Amino acid sequence: MNAPVLSIPSAVLPERTAKQIERAKETERILSILHQWGIHTLGQLAALPRDDLAARLGARVVELWERANGRAERILKLVSPPESFIESFEFENEIETIEPLLFILRRFLQQLATRLNAIYLVAKELRLRLTFADKSDYEGIFKIPQPTNNEDILFRMLHTHLENFTSKHPIVAVELEAQPSRSVRQQFGLFETALRDPMQLHETLARLVGLLGADRVGTPVLEETHETNDPYPTLSPGQRRAGESTAVRELIPLRRFRKPTKMTVLLESHRPAHVRTEGVRAGLAVRVGLTMDGATVMQEGPYPLSGNWWDEQAWARVEWDVEIENGIIARCYCDQEGWAIDGIYD
Repeated sequence: MNAPVLSIPSAVLPERTAKQIERAKETERILSILHQWGIHTLGQLAALPRDDLAARLGARVVELWERANGRAERILKLVSPPESFIESFEFENEIETIEPLLFILRRFLQQLATRLNAIYLVAKELRLRLTFADKSDYEGIFKIPQPTNNEDILFRMLHTHLENFTSKHPIVAVELEAQPSRSVRQQFGLFETALRDPMQLHETLARLVGLLGADRVGTPVLEETHETNDPYPTLSPGQRRAGESTAVRELIPLRRFRKPTKMTVLLESHRPAHVRTEGVRAGLAVRVGLTMDGATVMQEGPYPLSGNWWDEQAWARVEWDVEIENGIIARCYCDQEGWAIDGIYD
């Protein structure tokens, strides 16, 4: 039994593909008829009368006949090869100083800038590759903050990097490649401002990296930690616990001290019964007229907290919220260094 033939409706195919399939089928049908006539070569096809072929086989055979006689014309589609902006040079003698290398790089940048300007492009990235006498390579990629063809700016970027570059072997070859892009134009809003000179900032950061190291330059990032040393208002542990069952509760902000103050605490039945601290009484009383010396009339706690247990900065402490007889509500805690007051509630 013959296998079933899978046929795809022409409506499912793209229009151009469907036309190409139909032309191929028509050509196959004409060739089959020509073979039955004994026509097997282009010379035999070209010797046949053109009008008679058209009358018997249609317009498609006329195209084949014209191609066989060399009369067909086809528009030539020009394809531009991709531009590669690469400059390379092999030194006759090995170099061990930076001056010859900078001289070659300056010439490379001049040539690349001329080629890019000719087609209205700018450089967005530079790739520097050095080949050493031991056949090893070094490759550095330089992201340009603001794409440009300014030779001086690009040269300063390379010069800044090479000032702090050292190698164990002399250099025998150098290659510089520029990645092109369109010039970026951006219109800022009325209250938006941009850097006056992004390249100057990039150059300054590059110099800092060269002096301090890449791991010491960057944007400060808040570390993920559970330590409660933020200066923002928060709820007391007692309020957090009560808030789970009470939807409406007045928020009392906690005013943390930038530097916790040591304090003396008298315990009764493992609970704070009397607190005293000289630092808060001397410094805080000037602002609010309160003292931190007296017996506690209410305590909330203990609330053990810990964090960073996975590294050397591990910490642990036990917090208490206490109300002193003079009306002050404070948060104090005990850790390995003793008791301290963390802040007061308004």
